[in-house]
Amino acid sequence: MLAGRGARPGGLQGGMGGPVRKTKDSKVAIRRSAGRLKPESPKLIAALLLGSLSVTFTVIGPKLLGDAINVIFSGIIGSTSQVKELFVKCNNQAACVSKYLAAHGKSNFASMISSMGIRPSNGVDFVSLKNLVLLAAAVYVIGSLFSWAQSYIMAGVAQRTVSTMRKDVEEKLARLPLSYFDTHPHGDILSRVTNDIDNISTVIQQGLSQLLTSALTIIGVLAMMFWISPLLALASIVTVPLAIIGAARIAKLSQVQFASQWRDTGALNGHVEAMHTGHSLVQVFGRRKSSMEVFDGLNEKMYQASFKAQFYSGIIQPMMQFFSNVNYVIIAVLGGYRVATGAMSFGNVVAFTQYARQFTQPMTQIASQMNMLQSGLASAERVFELLDAKEEEPLFDQVDLPSQIEGHVNLKEVSFRYQPDKPLIEEFSLEVLQGKTVAIVGPTGAGKTTVVNLLMRFYEIDSGDISLDDVDYKQLSRDSVRRVYGMVLQDTWLFAGTIRENIAYGRSGASEEEVEQASKAAFADHFVRTLPGGYDTMLDGDASNLSAGQKQLLTIARAFLANPTILILDEATSSVDSRTEVLIQEAMSRLRKGRTSFVIAHRLSTIRNADTIIVMEQGRIVESGSHDELLHRDGPFARLYRSQFAEATVPD
Repeated sequence: MLAGRGARPGGLQGGMGGPVRKTKDSKVAIRRSAGRLKPESPKLIAALLLGSLSVTFTVIGPKLLGDAINVIFSGIIGSTSQVKELFVKCNNQAACVSKYLAAHGKSNFASMISSMGIRPSNGVDFVSLKNLVLLAAAVYVIGSLFSWAQSYIMAGVAQRTVSTMRKDVEEKLARLPLSYFDTHPHGDILSRVTNDIDNISTVIQQGLSQLLTSALTIIGVLAMMFWISPLLALASIVTVPLAIIGAARIAKLSQVQFASQWRDTGALNGHVEAMHTGHSLVQVFGRRKSSMEVFDGLNEKMYQASFKAQFYSGIIQPMMQFFSNVNYVIIAVLGGYRVATGAMSFGNVVAFTQYARQFTQPMTQIASQMNMLQSGLASAERVFELLDAKEEEPLFDQVDLPSQIEGHVNLKEVSFRYQPDKPLIEEFSLEVLQGKTVAIVGPTGAGKTTVVNLLMRFYEIDSGDISLDDVDYKQLSRDSVRRVYGMVLQDTWLFAGTIRENIAYGRSGASEEEVEQASKAAFADHFVRTLPGGYDTMLDGDASNLSAGQKQLLTIARAFLANPTILILDEATSSVDSRTEVLIQEAMSRLRKGRTSFVIAHRLSTIRNADTIIVMEQGRIVESGSHDELLHRDGPFARLYRSQFAEATVPD
């Protein structure tokens, strides 16, 4: 028989499910992210070219400035009387000057004159100096323009990529079965759709662009360093392997923590969303303290994961800065020695020092981007996990429904269970003829709402058959089935918009007159017109500016407007007062006229006029008949009826 008394993971509206599955395969995330960027390949190539040009112009700058320093240095040294006298003695022959100085024990000075090309002068050549400075300024300006163009292209690449991703996620949500929303916290799903995708956008726009520029800068600067001095260049890259190994190990540690951070963010969002939705109940039942304790626990977990992620990734930059400083010391010592020995010009050493900084700076930038990249990978894994979730199998109409649906519904030996080891509905059979009203009653967990889920194909049956006008459900798509039905649920759903828009949601293209007629039929017109904006009154996301009964009336008006062939009422009048309930019942009677109707009711007084009442217990029909027949039998229905209407006796 039934295990768990009909317990189910959620209702028609879903629920808070279990923990989110952890994903850690960063290689797959990188490969799939690259696949997402494939349509942007032309733009990425353009960004690569612009980045290359930007780096090319930027790395030329220090060499030009070094040449400018050489002009100044040569002008000052060449204007000294000692240099002038030497060149006069040697008839302006530089080779002769070098030999003379070497012969007199001044070989270092001779090497300096030779390497820097010093000649007698009257001072600094300001014309050459001006030309070099202006050229350097122009080079930097052009490099900046190319860099701006690259950033502009990458911004477009990032936004188009995440726009497509958002569209895919939205379409994916529409294809997911109700069971997915029953088993995943709503807040976590929202976190994936918003926070994670926004994080991916930031990584693509900033992180990818920074990586591209930094990698090109390293290549360009390294080339210039080897051109100026291969010895100093080799000395500069000694510390690189150590820096890379250290950064890789730290990045591996931070990746795990970033995955935990985003998972805990989703769990925290799920709790906040649930507590916000049920805020009044939290207050009524005095659960504010326990709610805050749960929040504090989730917040602490998120804090710990975020702290560790930021701490581990934050270590990378100071580590890289340390290696940069070590590198700078090596260059300063060797460069100073080579200038003193005349092996290099002073300007080239200054230029090389700038290149050394430019060489370590992009490495530091890459390291500092590791936290962003690891965070982006964690977000990408969560989004791809959502996109990979099992969908409802796409179904297509194998036969066409008649243009005029009669509404004959037949369930034959239907069996269904939410969990494989917990049976719920077993060999359930029910036939509802055209235009008849069937009320389904029974204790909580009997399977009443589950029958509605199966009729709407929110879930697929395990065995048996369901047919509509003698057409098997298996030969129809879900959309074809659902277009026939209209629903009014106990839990109202209204979206942020005007009252008119919420009612018109029942039928696309409905006129204002039709909306108002539906509202009048549902007895909602009076209270709507008393509102400051009437039908143009704006509702917020929770429609908190309306009472529960008013919200229910609007959903009933929406059902009137939809004018469905088959109507499902799931305790539709539970939130209205007794007087309004009478009016609604009268309106529902008109709405049900000529339509097949399924009514799930807890108030047994509301189903007196049902053509058939079926009583369910543990997923089975235990009794069926009219209201009077069931009372006369004195069976399960009669016991339910008496339990609701028996007067309490108070002893004297």
